[in-house]
Amino acid sequence: MNKSLKAPSSTFNLGGDLRVRRLGYGAMYLTGPGMWGPPSDPDAAIRLLRRAVDLGVNFIDTADSYGPAANEQIIRRALHPYPAGLVITTKGGLLRSGPEDWTNRDKPYIVPCGRPAYLRQQVELSLRNLGLERIELYQLHRIDPAVPLSDQLGELVRLREQGKIRHIALSGQPEVTIEQLEQARAITEIVAVENLYNVADRAGEPVLRYCEERGIAFIPWFPMGHGALAGPNSILAGFAKKRGATPAQLALAWLLHKSPAILAIPGTSSITHLEENLRAAELTLDEKEMAELAYLAASVPTWRPSPPTSSATKEVA
Repeated sequence: MNKSLKAPSSTFNLGGDLRVRRLGYGAMYLTGPGMWGPPSDPDAAIRLLRRAVDLGVNFIDTADSYGPAANEQIIRRALHPYPAGLVITTKGGLLRSGPEDWTNRDKPYIVPCGRPAYLRQQVELSLRNLGLERIELYQLHRIDPAVPLSDQLGELVRLREQGKIRHIALSGQPEVTIEQLEQARAITEIVAVENLYNVADRAGEPVLRYCEERGIAFIPWFPMGHGALAGPNSILAGFAKKRGATPAQLALAWLLHKSPAILAIPGTSSITHLEENLRAAELTLDEKEMAELAYLAASVPTWRPSPPTSSATKEVA
């Protein structure tokens, strides 16, 4: 007999003291082309952010490099003063030189910078751009191989002690490994990891299980495979039609059922798609459906970006 899975919990206790909904919103696409500059229609971006909060979203993901800064600023314009319980997580430690940095998927220009003075500067700028006195969850956007991890995280610990951030997390491209996570946890508490993961690309599963076993949130970026799982021609489209759902809803529901540690942050610039995505939390999948979705998605080509360039070895503006 096929076993029906229990409906996944709708919330996660982030860091032990921040209760957030597991289906949040990734704001990266509320920028200009190449994730550079402000959105082409700021008023539409503001309407979308307000609609997300109206629908119960209380976990929004951004970064200082989205824009740069413009993404944080549009969030402030739309939502400040922030409603009680809204958690905005931002990131620092990744340099940008222009809109073409990330558009070449085979060889993106990704330059981490984990120098303590730079991280402190970026935290201060994010506080100003977001209009916050404290950032509830701050992520080291990339681990910089040119700077000792103890220096990178040590500066974030000092900022936490000064009340400027509440919790510390890691983000990775290439993904944060278990070894790096253990090294980081020997320095300070890590409450979340943001890595590439979706139903088509499950290479990050060991880190997901590590996080789940230790109560660490796992935040998949590209939860819909950079859009490959979401469109009308998605490999999941036939299955979605049978379920009366969209392919994107199934990809998100799969993540929510996969692990109670997952916080999904689908991004979109469309209110219609936002509303559709959030209805994924209403879907219940059984074990057979979970396996079938994974089988179907296995045929979708995965994307493994090139490793980042060290800030110590490449000139940056």
